Parts: sequence; structure tokens; C-alpha cells
Amino acid sequence: MKHKKKMIALALTGGAALGLLLAADKDMRVRDAVSSLQLAKKKQTTVRELCTVWSSKAKDGPDAVPLPEYPRPQMERDNWTCLNGWWKYAIRQGEKMPEETDGEILVPFSPEARRSGVNRVLQPGETLWYLRELEGLEVPAGQRLLLHFGAVDERCRVFWNGREVGVHRNGYLPFSFDVTEYVRTGINVLQVAVQDDTDHGTACRGKQTLEPGGMYYHAQSGIWQTVWMEQVPENYLTDFRITPKPGEETAELQLFFSTEKEMDVTVLVEGNPHHFTGLSGMTARIPVPAPRLWSPEEPNLYDIQIAVREKAEDPADPGSETDAVHSYFAMRSFGTGVDDAGRPCLLLNGKPYFFHGVLDQGYWPESLMTMPADDAYVFDISEMKKAGFNMLRKHVKIEAARWYYHCDRLGMVVWQDMVNGGGPVPKLLETYLPNIVPWICDHISDSRYRLLSREDAPARREFEEDLLTMIRTLYNCPCIGLWTPFNEGWGQFDALRLTERIRKEDPTRPVDHASGWFDQGGGDLRSIHNYFRPLKVEKDTRPCVLTEYGGINCMVPGHDMSEEVYGYQTSDRMEFPGKFSDLMEKIRGLHGQGLSGAVYTQVSDIEEETNGLLTYDRRVVKIDAGPG
Repeated sequence: MKHKKKMIALALTGGAALGLLLAADKDMRVRDAVSSLQLAKKKQTTVRELCTVWSSKAKDGPDAVPLPEYPRPQMERDNWTCLNGWWKYAIRQGEKMPEETDGEILVPFSPEARRSGVNRVLQPGETLWYLRELEGLEVPAGQRLLLHFGAVDERCRVFWNGREVGVHRNGYLPFSFDVTEYVRTGINVLQVAVQDDTDHGTACRGKQTLEPGGMYYHAQSGIWQTVWMEQVPENYLTDFRITPKPGEETAELQLFFSTEKEMDVTVLVEGNPHHFTGLSGMTARIPVPAPRLWSPEEPNLYDIQIAVREKAEDPADPGSETDAVHSYFAMRSFGTGVDDAGRPCLLLNGKPYFFHGVLDQGYWPESLMTMPADDAYVFDISEMKKAGFNMLRKHVKIEAARWYYHCDRLGMVVWQDMVNGGGPVPKLLETYLPNIVPWICDHISDSRYRLLSREDAPARREFEEDLLTMIRTLYNCPCIGLWTPFNEGWGQFDALRLTERIRKEDPTRPVDHASGWFDQGGGDLRSIHNYFRPLKVEKDTRPCVLTEYGGINCMVPGHDMSEEVYGYQTSDRMEFPGKFSDLMEKIRGLHGQGLSGAVYTQVSDIEEETNGLLTYDRRVVKIDAGPG
């Protein structure tokens, strides 16, 4: 009854009741908790335009081609063309195609990013138009031309020579169109029309907002990952799915083709050929004797090449042209079990393994969600490995495919969040109650859609569809060790049902069904966010993981972006390494008590948040002397 009265008082009187509850909680760091709520929040003010060294060195001249690397290492072809560079653009109210453009934009940087050369925020109701002229295109007989987009935020229509070739929604997932039938001799005109409601809609948006501040960041829109074309044969490999089975010393390969015809398949694994014949959806088993297991300590990868062509009726006939792709895979397994003391734990390759990671939101001051250069990805991952971490929790974002490739080859486990959507969650449930009275989280059902702003049934269906598409898209990445559909109740609904859908789609990885707040009693983890109370291991039949902790606010003068700062406790530059070291020692002690994993907040500062291990511009590593 006492707890119920406290909750009612909080709901009715807001900040006043909040202060009383905090003061009455002896275990909570009251001052830090009140500070993080930012009850008298001011509008974000930029005091310094930061820039990473990669953009400082970039020469974005008229022939600039940012991020020229092949964008999809998990399925690479030789015959491709990068379309990054300067495009024409226009922003107009409504959806009518403009007759004139406003200037040039450097793709793949969003117009809101300084690196794009535009510096303008796309507003709800406006359309961002891109235009690129392409010359000298030839598609030989028996070939197809595919147009690929890494990601476009949030929904778009694509036109080729004025004809609509396709539409797409979701600002974080890759997509492609076959444009063969639209290509003509001479100049071809590619246009993309983009709209984005940001936090005024229900689509997946992460922490993007039109009013940035605190733990919410500047909005971005439009093309923000690489655009490219590739030529393929008429009958080509559209996708494949590879499942390592280390215990059976095999890898299971499922293949999907553009045709219903029977195909001859040759698979080379580290130079050893294997031959198969079948239809689209066929499954082949590749022997991998005495497998070299993948782990953060030994990130062993197997090179694989897949060649497919239409099966010839006459053995002497060479048949149709071959489609060939290069990829890689790893022999490893993730799961749950018990440790030597009989406590529930997480497993890597069948053995108890402590996953100690960092929350990674992947933002950059001059380019927002787009990496400024491929080496920037490598820097972040490598610095976290140097700091002793073996896992990154990719939060509120689906990265470009090259980020996962670098995690695969460098040896960094990834726990992948789905990007949140839905309506605005009331602050009472999003932040206040879960931090102050965490016990209440176990008593709130996410089937009450209105409570967590998920009344829109079509938006729920779209989220579910996109969640499964994300899993299919990233399935072949060896580094991914866990899926998280929901974080802290942001747009959460039907978590138990969706967990079963995830398990059906991917039975090889555990699921954190509700990271942080509204535990429905399912999934594979007891997932806890704790910034203000003493850290401890909670007993459960599931492995206990601190999926967020830390968040020590340490502002480095000259490397801060805003006059406002946000974090969960404060430290100066001199104190921070010691506080961080003490916290790491605490985590090691909790591991000995049965903690299965932990996720420190966070990799880098982001806008007002100064709780990163790196500054926002990546020029200072706070836990050592850093590069200055």
C-alpha cells in the first residue's frame, strides 16, 4: 500500500513528489538522479562545432567520392560502381517534383550534417529531392543492373528517367531495385524523393528529435549510407544464409536465386570446392573439419566464394553466365547455460563467457549517423578492445554493413538493438518511475498499447516486419551474439510474442526481450539498467546482465559541443580514470558473484552527453592520456 501511495503521489504532483521520493531513497544517488531528469531543461545551444580528424583531412572537392569502399563485405561482387559524391538537391513543401534544384549535397551525408554542405533540417511535410545524372551506362544482353541503397531516412520514392522504379520505408534498412528496364542510351537521370517525420511520427527513429537536448540528438534525413550499382547475370544469387554448426563440424548454407530454374552451385571454402544443384531456397551442408572457433580473443574467419549458373541440359554446354560473390563466415555459437557453480550464464562456443561491453550509438559531430571514413569505424572498435571490452551493444541504430565486417574481423561481439519507434512515451514511464521505483517495471504489461504509446496497429505491424528484416539482413554477421527488440519501454509491445518470432527466425542467438525496464518475464536475460543505485546481481532463472550502467559525465574542455551537459554522475578529467577503474573492479567482483554480462555507457560523447570514454570528436581517450 505504501508503494502504491508513492506512485500515485508521483503521478499527481510531478516534480515535487519526485523530490520527496528521491530524498526518501537511501540507496539512490539523489543529486545525480535529479540532475539527469533536467526538469528545467534549456534549449540546446552549440558553443563549438567539433570535427573528427577524418573529416579534417578529407578533400571534398568536385570529384569527391566519400566512403569508396565496397559497402557490403558479407556479399561482395567485382562489377560495381559507387555513386557517392556530389548530387543536386532541392527541399520543397509537399511532394511535387521541383523544376529547379537548390544546390549540391555530398552523398551519403544527410542534409542536416555539416559534411553534406547543406546544413538544413528537413521538416515534416517537406520533401527532399536528390538528382544525379549518369552517363555511359550499358547493360549487355543477359545482364541486369541493380541499384542499391545502404539506408535512406525515412521513406522514399526512387525515379529513373522520370519513371518510378520503387518505394521504401524505414530509415535504417538496406534496399535495392532492378533498374535494367529503365536504362537508356546517353544521359540517365536518377532521382530520389525523401520524407521524414522524425519524432512527429511513429516510424523507427532512435533518438532523433527536432528539439535536441539531453539524451536526444539532432535529427537527420535522406541518404546516409552508400549508394551503388552492380551488374549481375540474368540468373543471379539474390541472398544466402549461412549457419555455423561447430559441434557437427559443418556450415549450413541456404541459397536464394532470382530465377525458378535449377542452378549449379560451386562453393569454395578456403580454396576447397563443393558442388551442388538445386532450386531457390536450397540448403547445402559444407564440411568444416576441426573448426577454428571465432571469439574476441581469436576472431578466426573462413573465406567463402559462391558461384552460381543455370544448370545446362547438355553437359558439354557451358551454360549461362556465372554469378560469383565473395564472403566469409565463422564457426562459433552463442547461447545460455549454467556455470561451474550452477548459476545461469551466457555461453560462447558452449562455454561460460563474460560479455563486458560498451553502449555504442554511432554518432559523429560533423556527419551524425554516417561514419566520416571507414577508418573511423576501425578506430572506435579498436579503442574499445584496447580498453578491455569484448562486446558492443549497438543502440538505437542499425549500422552500415562495413561496421559489422570490422567487428567480425577484429573480434568484437555485437548485441544488436532494433531501432525504436511508436509515439512519445510519457516521461513518467520512460524515465522517472523506472529509476525511482524499479520494482514497478515487473508489474506493467506491454499488451496495454496506449500506456507505451503503441495504439497505432499498422505501425506495430510495420515495426514487427522491420524487426524480422533486420535479423535477416544481419544474420550472416558472425559478431552478432544477441538481439534486443525493445529498450526501456520505448514503443514496446507484445515483447513475449515477438521474442518467439525472433527465435523462429533465428534460433541460434539469445534474445533480450526488454532491455532495462518493463520485463515481461521472458527472453533469455534478466536485463537491468542501473545508473543511480549500488550495482548488484539479481537472482533469476535467466542470466543476470547489467545492460546499462556507468554513464560517468566527464567534460573535456575544448572538446565539448554544448553549454549544457548530460550524464549520470559527474567527474573531472583528472578523477575520471580512477573512478572508471574502480567501477571496472566492481564489475569484476560481480562477475564472481554470477553476473553474466555488463554494458558500460558509452563509447563516445554525443552532443550534450559527455559520458563517453572518447570525446565526441574522438580526439581524446579519457581513460588514458589520449591523442590530445
